[in-house]
This record gives sequence, C-alpha cells and structure tokens, in this order.
Amino acid sequence: MDFWWILYIIDGLLFVAVAATVAYFTVFVVASQIKRGTKIVKSKRQNRIIVLIPSYKCDDVIERTVNSVLGQMYPQRLFDVVVISDHQKEMTNFKLAQYPITLLTPNFKKSTKGKALQYAINNLPQFKIYDIAVVLDADNIVLPEFLEDINNAYESAGTKAIQAHRVSKNRDTSTAILDATFEEINNTVFRLGHISLGLPSALSGSGMAFNYNWFKENIGKTKAAYEDKELEALLMRQHIFVDYFDNIFVFDEKVRTTNDFKKQRGRWLSTQFHSIIKNIKYLPAAIYNKQYDLVDKILQWMLLPRTLMMGIIFFMSVALPFIYMSLAIKWWVIAAIILLIFAIATPDYLVDKRWDKAFIKLPFSVILSILHLNGLGRRSRH
Repeated sequence: MDFWWILYIIDGLLFVAVAATVAYFTVFVVASQIKRGTKIVKSKRQNRIIVLIPSYKCDDVIERTVNSVLGQMYPQRLFDVVVISDHQKEMTNFKLAQYPITLLTPNFKKSTKGKALQYAINNLPQFKIYDIAVVLDADNIVLPEFLEDINNAYESAGTKAIQAHRVSKNRDTSTAILDATFEEINNTVFRLGHISLGLPSALSGSGMAFNYNWFKENIGKTKAAYEDKELEALLMRQHIFVDYFDNIFVFDEKVRTTNDFKKQRGRWLSTQFHSIIKNIKYLPAAIYNKQYDLVDKILQWMLLPRTLMMGIIFFMSVALPFIYMSLAIKWWVIAAIILLIFAIATPDYLVDKRWDKAFIKLPFSVILSILHLNGLGRRSRH
C-alpha cells in the first residue's frame, strides 16, 4: 500500500469521525434556538433542602461560597448546609466551624468528589429528613433567590433531577474566557438543545438538585472521580428525566492559566473515555428497548472530544494544502460550519474585545491540551 492510499484512508476516517461530531453539535445548537423547556411556577410547597459542598484544598474560596449559600431568601429552618472539608488547612476548618453549618472533615488517601458526597450522606444524623439534595462546588457563588428558584423548579419539573445554568464568575484572563465560552457551548448543546428536543439534560457536576431519597440510595453506586457522569448513567437507566433551567444561575470559577486549562481538558477527556468503557455494554439493550435518552447519552460519549475534534480540523486544514489541495477543501468547509455553530452557541454577553483576543489563543490551547493527553496516555501505561 503506497503513501497516497494511506493518506486517503486516514483522511477519510478522520473526516467521518469529525463530520459525525459536527452534525451532532449542529442538530442540538439549532434545536436550542427553539428554547422549549419547563416553565417555573411558584410552588406552594416548600421542600426541606440539604446543600452539599465538597471542598478539596479550596481554602481560598470556600468561605465566600458558604456565605452566598447562607444568605438565601429561602426560610433558614428549611435548609441545611454541609461542607465536606477534605485536606484543608486547620485555620480554614476553624473559620468554617464558626458558621451555622455542618462541617465534616474526612481524610481520604485518594480524594474524589463522589467519595466526599457519600461520606456526607453516611454521616448525617438519622433524624434529619430532606426532600431535595443540592450539590455545589467549593468555588460556586449563588444569588439570594437560588434555593427558592430550585424549590420552584423542582416542583414545576415533576422529576427527580434538575440542572441549573452554570456560568462564569471570572473572565480575567484569555484562558478563563475560553473556558467560560466552552461552558456556555456545553450548556447550549448538551442542556438547552437536548431539552428542546425532549431529551434529558446533561449534568454539570455542580448546580445539580436531586430527590433526596434517590440521591441517598444512588450516590454510593458511584465509584470513580467522574461522579456526575455515573449519576447521569444511573438516571438514564432508571428512566429518570433530567430537566434544565436556563434562568437559574450558579456562578463558577473558571481556570485562569493555560497549564490549568490543559490539565482540566485532559481530565475531562479521560472521564469521557471511562464513561464509554463503562456504559457501552448498555447500548444494544437501549436500542432494542427504544430507550432513546440512554442511546443518545452513550453516543454522546462516543463522539470525538471537542478539543480533539478542533485539533484535527486545525491540523488537516493547515497541513493538507501542502500535500494534496483537493483533500483540504472539505476540511475548510467543515471548519467554517463548526465555527458558525459555535458562534451561534456562544451568548452575546461573552463576545467583546477580550473574547476576540482569547479566540486568537484557541489553536495554541487546543494543541497544548492534545499534547497533555499524549502525556496522560504515556503515564497510564507505566
């Protein structure tokens, strides 16, 4: 087999994989413009809520998060705040102990968010009864009406799981702006676009609310660091719809440096890979039983990761003209399509002069992320 045949095969396989991913994004970005969803109606019922905040070495931000949660308009007698302080400084724990919260201080040898949440559920007093479990990250900030909105949304949705709209609370570096943009693209595609077509929303990892009894029974089934993906799979297999509320905000800290960005993308790609390995066995049964939400979720995990997809498009668009110009044309077309789709998926509030500068940095960030993936792969084999 000569060089040209090898080039044709590689080019064809890569293009099919990329085109499938771009088509998936296109369908849900277009669907997101319909903006169908559950309307929030003020509920007469006020549920008892527990707010769980795992905090692993987040000494610099955890107090601000606790203050934002304690400052809720929701009746204080109806919600409790639990901070799972893992490997934090003694002074941080001393300060947290002054707040009207439940402070738990596990000391895991290998810490994960899932472990922290399981620890909290297992160590709550037995006499405590709740209706809703809310999960926040240690760097999240919420508005005073957050819990009231969650209560109303939960009752309006009539399901056991809902996801709030996670947005950036910082855009002080080009990397943070890129991270914020990708977060909003995820919100458009995997949340708003999905519920517009009657499919369940993806979970974000924070800003999530669950039926408490369901959460208590199922959080112990998560065994890995990617507990949100495991919870998604459990919800799908149990035929539980995840609703998404675009107008309930959780403000999330975005990574500020390129090094943190590439590590984050590396972790997420690793999570996607493990999600495929763990759940691919359920695909035949899901297709046979016409469980389209689970089929969609598994296929979603099988798509090319966005960072890798963009890296392939960039490389093929730049390299092929020097080898065989006619092969490059389709890559230019698909590059234009995905840029248009991402532009539609990006909210107007993010687009300013700072965003323009961050966008120029995008190819560099993508290349670094892919190189970091290669490093992760080498380390995992040793």
